[in-house]
This record gives sequence, structure tokens and C-alpha cells, in this order.
Amino acid sequence: MELKETTRDHSGVHNLAFQNDGKGVDVTNPKGLEDNPQRTKNSQNKKTVHTTQGDEYINIESDLHENKCDSVHDEQQRLKGHLEKKYDKACEFCKKHKTRIHYMIHGILITAYLAVVIAACSLNFQRALPLFIITVLAIFFICWDFLIAKYEDRIVAFFSPGERYLEKQWVWLKWVLCAALIIAIICWLIFDTAKQGSRQLISFGGLVMYVLLMLIFSKYPTRVAWRPVFSGVGMQLILGLLILRTKVGFDVFNWFGIQIQTFLEYSDTGAKFVFGEKYTDHFFAFKVLPIVVFFSTVTSMLYHIGFMQWLIGKVGWIMQIFMGTTPVESLVAAGNIFVGQTESPLLVRPYLPYITKSELHAVMTAGFSTIAGSVLGAYISFGVSASHLLTASVMSAPASLATSKLFWPEIEKPTVTLRSGLQMAKGESKNLLEAASQGASTSILLVANIAVNLISFLALLAFLDSALSWVGNLFDYPQLNFENICAYVFMPFSFMMGVDWEDSFIVGGLLGYKTFFNEFVAYERLSKLIHNREKGGTMYINGVKQYMTVRSEVIATYALCGFANFGSLGLVIGGLTSIAPSKKKEIAGGAFRAMIAGTVACFMTACVAGMLTVPGLEVPCYILLGNAFNSTDFPANSTELVECCQQLFTSVNHSQEIFPGGNYSLSYWKGCCQILDRPAFHCT
Repeated sequence: MELKETTRDHSGVHNLAFQNDGKGVDVTNPKGLEDNPQRTKNSQNKKTVHTTQGDEYINIESDLHENKCDSVHDEQQRLKGHLEKKYDKACEFCKKHKTRIHYMIHGILITAYLAVVIAACSLNFQRALPLFIITVLAIFFICWDFLIAKYEDRIVAFFSPGERYLEKQWVWLKWVLCAALIIAIICWLIFDTAKQGSRQLISFGGLVMYVLLMLIFSKYPTRVAWRPVFSGVGMQLILGLLILRTKVGFDVFNWFGIQIQTFLEYSDTGAKFVFGEKYTDHFFAFKVLPIVVFFSTVTSMLYHIGFMQWLIGKVGWIMQIFMGTTPVESLVAAGNIFVGQTESPLLVRPYLPYITKSELHAVMTAGFSTIAGSVLGAYISFGVSASHLLTASVMSAPASLATSKLFWPEIEKPTVTLRSGLQMAKGESKNLLEAASQGASTSILLVANIAVNLISFLALLAFLDSALSWVGNLFDYPQLNFENICAYVFMPFSFMMGVDWEDSFIVGGLLGYKTFFNEFVAYERLSKLIHNREKGGTMYINGVKQYMTVRSEVIATYALCGFANFGSLGLVIGGLTSIAPSKKKEIAGGAFRAMIAGTVACFMTACVAGMLTVPGLEVPCYILLGNAFNSTDFPANSTELVECCQQLFTSVNHSQEIFPGGNYSLSYWKGCCQILDRPAFHCT
């Protein structure tokens, strides 16, 4: 056994055999490991060599044990059969050519998929059009990601001269762009008002009013950066124009809404199996809540395969480029389109302790101004338009960043500014089945939270209405209730969104339910109004309006589409504090302002919807005429209204009837006579 040398210096005796044994590095002689390779080998093998005889015996036993294991291993190698040797060679070959094998498998699968797409398109292209579009988009984004990953530096270098030129000319160019934008908006408002009527001007005025209110009550009004504000509102308008005013955009989102609605109906199979054939008798508990479970399961599976992270990253990148916001707040705003206000910050969890107060405010505002995909299905099951809910979720994301940067401007220098993008958190599941199981299990808390909150809030609301009615009786006003109080408070805000004056009282009450309770209660009330309109019947009973116009329903759908309520306030404070404890004080201090900013973001989205909604796009003529002549401010020069009146007269001329009857009433007939100003015998 070799004895190890010892060295002596002024600090004492050092045994080199104990140096750098995993507990630290020798400071007095840092080259000790390099001087003795044998000692380094012993250290790496975690075998401490000692100088005493007893320790020598232990090491000898250890060496004998290793020699015995080696001999057993050699014996096993000799006893291996022919098949085992072939198997080992095959495994070795697979490891050596692992990358090529993967490419071959992927190539075969992609070729088979493309063959299926081509065959489907050749049989019936119209039927296979959705599959064709999805395939084209997938190929485009795969090629895009490949080019960015491989040639990003070259692409940046190619466009850098243009970027430098724009920076030099930006001083005067930005004023030219602003002037052109203002002129374009004014011209569009003039022509659109001439075609659609003056109600769109009210919605535009409401949008300007909310921006000014945010500026007046801003944390730092003189430090506002206007690029995120104008670009956020601009993105809202562009999305609204594409979805609400173009036939292609409307058809695409309407198709998506139908597909989602159809997809969510598959939850009925599980609900029927668990709760029986009559599960719809308890509609909310056994019909609506299982949708939340199903959607949560699907979302968890999409997270596991990485699709959700990819989609959120793309949307966040677009907002970051156009709005000039930081990567953290852009990703969280994009994530809130698909997941909830407590789940989306988990995407950027490692970066939360390092963000500024303004970024933290933006993170919270994004959560308040949107809804989660899991509850989206529940609202669709109420009977609310799926396409409008999808549009509201997308449009509110840039609006949340715009209102946040206006209400709490950035005055610090952000520290998280990664140009290559953030590393988003991944799911903890090991396979797809585990991801599905985890998603279903996670939804238990969400489902229970929704159920108990609705039970408590509705019970509290009934008690509050009873108490207010008792107080109102003392002053001969028994109609006093919580909805009426909220209606008077929020009535001006709903009217400035573009809601008809007769309906602004009802929408104001819905906004009160959403703010002081939650959006579930508000959407449940809205669904009743929608069902009443679809059934028809008397619009007023005892002076109380039973349903609203379609335009008012659409605007209310957008205004209610957010988690901005006092119940969510505590949820956000608790959830974010557990993720970033070091930001506890900032979270508590900015949460209320974030809730107000989230509410205003929803109102701004509703204003854009009011500017762009065209009732005739999806409403039958008899409903459009009914809404027109039961509303005092419906524009007489509406193109859709004139067309419906012309259809009414044309149908009478063809049928030779004095009055068509059916879904039309005498008031429709008289109103059309006034609009068209016809001296025909039908109008006398």
C-alpha cells in the first residue's frame, strides 16, 4: 500500500489524501490534485485512501469485492447466447444512428399524413378544406421556426440597415404616421356613420373617454409611453375589423366557435355515464361543470406535448414586436387568452422576482381582463355566442397591456429583456395519460370553487335584495334591489359603450353582478335575456324590459368577458404571492389598480365591438325589424333595415296579401312605411 506524502507550511500539516474529497478545494495548495493523478482517480471513485493499517484492511476488502464483481461480469459475458449478442449489436446500432432513425420515422409519418391530405382533397376539396388549411398553416410555422432557429443572425443582419434607417428618420416619420392614422380614422368614421348610423360614434366616444379617464387617474400621467397604448388599441381595431366586418374573418371565427361548441359537447358522454340519463335535470351541476373538467384535461394534454407553450409564445412575440412591451408581460398577456389568471404567471415563474412594478401590474391586469379557456366552455353552454366569446378573449389581451401601461407607466429599467425569448415552464407529467389525469384532478379545485362561490353569492344576493326591498318599502319603493343600484351606477358606462339607451339600465345591472360577484352570475343572467329574445313575446311586462336588442347583447358579451371582480382580487393576491413571495408588498399594493385597469380593458373591447358590430350580419329580418321599432334611437338610414323593409314589401307583392303575418307585426309594417316613405296602398 502506497503511503501519501504530507507537506508542512506555516499554517500547519496538510494530508494531501484528504484534499478535495468532495467537501471543498484546498486553498493553500490548489495544484495538489494535479501533482498526483493516482490521488485524483481515487477521489473520483469516492475511495478514500488512508495511512492506518485498519483502513488498509478496509480498502483491500473493497478491492477484493470489485475483483469478484469483475469476474462475475466476465463470466456472464461468456455465457451470453447468440440472440443476446445480436440484440446488443442492434441496440448499439440504434444508439449510434439514433438521429437518422428519428428522421426516417418522422419522414415516413409526414409522407403518410400528406398522402392522406391529398387523397381527402382529391375526393372532396370542400369537405377537406379545414384539414387543408390546418396543414398549410402547420407547414408554414414549421418552416418559420426552422429558419429562425438556423438563420436568425443572418435575418437580423439583413434587416438591420433598414432598422437603422428608420431609427434615424423616426423623429419626423412618427408624426406623419400619426397624422395619416388620424385622417384615416376620421374618414372611416364619416363613411361608416353614413352607412351604418350614428350609434357607432357613441362607441368611439366611449373608447376615447376610457383612455382619457385612465390618463387622468394614472400613477404617473407625465411618464406615459404612448406606443403600447396606441398599438394596443390599434390591434383591437384590426382584430375587430377582420373578425366582425369581413365575411372571411367572421366565417372563420364562427366556424371555430361551432367546432369548439361541438367539441365541448363530448363531455356529455362522461356526464351521462356518471350521473345517469337525466343528468340535464340538474343543468349547471351535471351539464356545465363537467365541461370545465373536460376542457382542463385537454389543456393539460396540450401543455404536455408543448403545443400550448408554442402557441402562447407566438402570440406573445407578436404583441412584444408591435407594442414594445417586455417579454414577461407579453407572454403572460398571451397566456391569459387560453389559461386562467393564476396559471399564466406560472409560464414565467423564474422571472417574476426580477420584474418591475409596472410589469407586475401588467401581469395582474392581463389576468383581470380575460377569462380562462376552461370557463369559456361553460359560458358557451349557457347559450352565449361562442364566436363573440372567442373574439373578446383575443381582443382583450392587447387591451390589457394598453390600459396597464396607461394606468401604471414604466419608470424603471426592466431587467428581464431576453432577445432570444423566455424559457417557459413545462408540465411535470411524464406521458400523455398522466397529463390527462393531472388535468382532470386539477379541475377538482376549480369546479368546487365555482360551485361554492355560486351557492354563496346567489344566496347572499337573495338576502341583499330582500333587505333592500324592505328598506325600499319604507319609502314606497319596493322595487329597490342590488341590480337596480348597480344599474344606476354603471348605466353611463354601458351607454358610452354603444348600448341602446333602453338597454343600458339592464347592461349596467349585469356589470354590477360581474364586478361585485363574478362573471358566472352575470352571464347566467345574460343567457336568460338571450333566451327570452329568442322565444319572442312581449318586450315589456309591468314596465320591466324582458330582453335586449342583439347589438346590446353583443356589447354586453364583450364587456363581461373578464375576471375583474372582488372575488378574483383575493385569488390573484394569494396566487401571485405564493409564486413570488419577494413581491408580496408590490402585489398587495397594485392589485386593486390592476382590477380597475382590467375592467376598463373589457369596456374598451366592448366599445370596439360596438363600433364594428353589424346587427344584420347574423340577425333575421323579423328580429332586426323588431329591435328597430322597439328602440327609439335605431338609425333610420341603416342599410340592413332598408333591405329588410324592401324584402317585406316584395314578399307581399309576390303573395298578393294585404299583410304577411307570421313573424311580422303591424308595428314593423308601419315603421317600414315611414322609412321607405312609400305611398303604396299597403301603407294607407
